[in-house]
Amino acid sequence: MTAAAVLGLFLSALAVSLPTFAWVALGLALNRFGLLPEALNNRLSLLAFNFGFPLMLFAGAARVDYTDIGRAHYLLAGAAGAVLSLLLAWQYARWRGVPRRRQGLFAQAAYRSNLAIMGLALAVSAYGEGATALAALPVAVLTLLYNVLAVWVLGATLDTGAGFRAMAMGILRNPLVLGIAAGVLLSLSPLPAPAWLDPVNRHLSAFFLPMMLVCIGGSLTLRHVFRAEPLAWEACAWRLVLAPAVGTALAIALGVRGEALGVLFLLLATPVAASSHVMVVAARGDGQLAAAMVVLSTLLSVFTITLGLFLLSLLGLVGTLR
Repeated sequence: MTAAAVLGLFLSALAVSLPTFAWVALGLALNRFGLLPEALNNRLSLLAFNFGFPLMLFAGAARVDYTDIGRAHYLLAGAAGAVLSLLLAWQYARWRGVPRRRQGLFAQAAYRSNLAIMGLALAVSAYGEGATALAALPVAVLTLLYNVLAVWVLGATLDTGAGFRAMAMGILRNPLVLGIAAGVLLSLSPLPAPAWLDPVNRHLSAFFLPMMLVCIGGSLTLRHVFRAEPLAWEACAWRLVLAPAVGTALAIALGVRGEALGVLFLLLATPVAASSHVMVVAARGDGQLAAAMVVLSTLLSVFTITLGLFLLSLLGLVGTLR
């Protein structure tokens, strides 16, 4: 392969990550200059989380052919990668001598990616609105799995006593899960998908994805970067490098290639989900450390995602980026 071709692949990978993180940077700047106060940011985030993203995922899930679900190896790889990453990170934290009350926090940060917001935004940036059909099922399954694993690992290390009933009700009330479930039911029903579904989904993506990315940027506090301890940096290495490598390697071993592999990588390679910080605080864990992990991984992920997507493109594994 010529140097020009390699450069072209790198620029294609950069064209996927830069627009996404440019919206995050805009939110950070707006917050810094007082143009995106916390109250407004919270309202916009709730609007996107409760209405925009569920509708987008509903439209994507409604276009999936579930008769072929048994061969969705990329979904199996994503789920197995999450569980394996959790167990490896937890064992690493114990080996490193991390205090027990911080082990679960570290392990959760290692596997729990921001797949429903940043992952979906990156997938759409890479492959267009059609990527929501591929991303819908992994988002649904992994969202459920992430929450179950988080309750388990935080309960085991923080002694929260969280019950299965409370966890199940929280998952069943998740707007993202409800939107995907409705789309699955429509796809499995004899009713045809409405003709307006695709154009509506394109408009929703064009509006809500940038808005939510701006909100993520507006919620970042840079002081966490300067006060971050070594454990936060190690968690970022697990979240941005090791965990995506585990899931992607499993998918490749199962024969996943092309757009499915690219979408899975982008879902798994995103920074620590902000919801992990919420769960840690609710469980009375170390909220400062959890926040540092979210901020650091968000800032660093633009580099790791670009490089990872470039390497996969260079190997011819993820198809043509748009």
